[in-house]
Amino acid sequence: MSILERLNQDMKAAMKAKDKKTLGVIRMVKASMQNEAIKLGKDLSEDEELTVLSREVKQRKDSLQEFKEAGREDLVEGLNEEIEILQVYMPKQLTEEELEQIVQETIVEVGASSKGDMGKVMSAVMPKVKGKTEGSKVNKLVLKQLS
Repeated sequence: MSILERLNQDMKAAMKAKDKKTLGVIRMVKASMQNEAIKLGKDLSEDEELTVLSREVKQRKDSLQEFKEAGREDLVEGLNEEIEILQVYMPKQLTEEELEQIVQETIVEVGASSKGDMGKVMSAVMPKVKGKTEGSKVNKLVLKQLS
């Protein structure tokens, strides 16, 4: 079942349960997916749906950080709820050890030896971990491994 199909089912359930928060988040994500489909001019693949979902989660996490810094606890709580709702549709997140192993294997695969090879490693790692971790974590880990 695709992410969009799950969203549709959960949207119906949220409507029946009168869960306005979940319904609002699902509608926002569906709108983002529809906009992406229109932009690409085709139906989204599972991978493209995951990309849109990851972008939505990242936007909320970025906003969360800004609201925390500004001391807006009233907005922080709402964003935490939205992130929790979206995490349900994300693939299982990689542990630090799993991510480290993937990075090490990829460094060996591409034959990287210095920080100059960082782009090569990142472009090889990111498709493997898409939606399963944040790019910033991968970046820090690759940098650590190559230095």
